[in-house]
Amino acid sequence: MDDFFFVYVLLSEKDNKFYTGYTSNLIQRMNEHFKGQVSSTKNRRPLKLIYYEACLSQKDALRREKYLKTFYGKMFLRNRLKTFLNSNNKS
Repeated sequence: MDDFFFVYVLLSEKDNKFYTGYTSNLIQRMNEHFKGQVSSTKNRRPLKLIYYEACLSQKDALRREKYLKTFYGKMFLRNRLKTFLNSNNKS
């Protein structure tokens, strides 16, 4: 798994908004987010990893991250995660 780059989406349980990023070490990056060591998410905790993809190149991961941050990318995520998001809102 050392040769992969990961695009990931976190859901803030505080403000119910997405955070999208990319990394070459998903486990380490999640630990940083969950411990409050990432400035852009430390005040939005608790966070939940709700989606990730593996890419074979950094360039592809960056391109995918940028897409998922667009209006159409967010529509893709909401459609892809429809069941999860609907059940999450009912709890």
